[in-house]
Amino acid sequence: MFGIYLKRELGRRKKAALVIALGLALGIALVITVSSVSAGMSKAQDKVLQSLYGLGTDMTVTKAQSAPTSGSSGGPSFKFGAKSSSSTKQSSDRVMTQGGQALKSSLVTKVASQKGVENAVGALSLNVTKVDGSFTQGKAKTTTGSSSNSSSGQGQPGGGSGSSSGGGQPQVQGGGANFNVNSYSVVGVDVAHQGLGPLASMKITSGRTFTSSQTGTKVAVVSKSYAKEKKYKVGSTFKISGTKFTIIGIATPDSSESTTDLFIPLKLAQTLGDAKNEVTTIYVKATDSKQISTVKKEIQSNISGTTVTTSADLASTVSGSLSTASSLATSVGKWLSIAVLAAAFLVAALLTSSAVSRRVREFGTLKALGWPSRKVTRQVVGESMVNGLIGGALGIALGVGAAYAVTAISPKLTAQMGSTGGGGGMGGGPGGGGPGQQSTQNTLEIALTAPVSLTTIALAVGLAVAGGLIAGAMGGWRASRMRPADALRSVS
Repeated sequence: MFGIYLKRELGRRKKAALVIALGLALGIALVITVSSVSAGMSKAQDKVLQSLYGLGTDMTVTKAQSAPTSGSSGGPSFKFGAKSSSSTKQSSDRVMTQGGQALKSSLVTKVASQKGVENAVGALSLNVTKVDGSFTQGKAKTTTGSSSNSSSGQGQPGGGSGSSSGGGQPQVQGGGANFNVNSYSVVGVDVAHQGLGPLASMKITSGRTFTSSQTGTKVAVVSKSYAKEKKYKVGSTFKISGTKFTIIGIATPDSSESTTDLFIPLKLAQTLGDAKNEVTTIYVKATDSKQISTVKKEIQSNISGTTVTTSADLASTVSGSLSTASSLATSVGKWLSIAVLAAAFLVAALLTSSAVSRRVREFGTLKALGWPSRKVTRQVVGESMVNGLIGGALGIALGVGAAYAVTAISPKLTAQMGSTGGGGGMGGGPGGGGPGQQSTQNTLEIALTAPVSLTTIALAVGLAVAGGLIAGAMGGWRASRMRPADALRSVS
């Protein structure tokens, strides 16, 4: 009886039911769209942080660069051996650690033993500046002149006078120097623990990565962009300070661009950088991602003089259109969707209540026939629930369509990563995930997506049910207050 009457009444009031359903649908569609865009923003920010941090990394431990001592310039210097040939090629590599003051390798074990730390891995970041070119030796020439133009020769060697055929002072003519300067970044990685740290955010697209036994092997993995620039391929060789390396793999970052050009075993990087048993960054993975702030405090309290940076700290340095759009999606978009949804619920409730007031004769007659108030209320709530479910289905369809439209036509967003301060920070490493960001900002382009999750769909269904219940509650309350006498008064 309930189902038959419900179907008949909804069929009689198709327009009113459609208006209520559309109102709820628009509110639900907006909620789905905003939720999906917010999820897309979070995903885009995760890509940025992942490219800087590395997969599986929860925080990094660094140490601020100490101030230069008085009298030290701190600038680059190169030494070339003097040679007698007129045109001599010269080449020199200057290898320096970058990204903050070096840490003892023993601190990696100490950090790993802290409460809440699952694993810790050290890495050494180097900057190599290569200067090569050639000097051209000048030639000394003496200009000839007449005897009248010659000086008396005073001050010449031996104190003798100059002859009439003597020349002037010797002058060096010609000569000079032509040098090229090439600077690139190198990171020494712990080849036994590549799942955490510099190489974690890189994907080997050609060749292979290191094996755990290659701690002292002169091999390297090169970033795709640097390999393209230098025309390197698997099997190519290069030298750093006279040490010859063979390229065994070419790596591509999972997102954005890598700020590291070369990866070599940590032990060899320490030798090249004159940093035996030292690292510049310690990558840390926590046992529980929800306790990262607690682990950070634990490390800072037990290991003094270090800077611990988490993804939350790094996120505060991300700016650009990605940050602006994310702020709009999480603040303005959230409140806008709440306002529209509340308005949709209110309109549905008012329309349902208005529809009930126009059905005085119907409900009064039903009560006169013996229907109790609860049965009349159930009838109105049932109709409202159907309207809500229809509105929810329409809202899900509209919301999913809008989310896919955002993914299809949205422009790329930019993100600038600034330094986190303290001389350490998180940028500048492999894929950005390493020590010491430079003073200049990194700019990344991120494609915005609006993924619709099952959680969002479940939320939409819940809102549809809630909207139907709210509208039904108001309409049912009004219907339950009607008396059979009301039906008789409404008869003209």
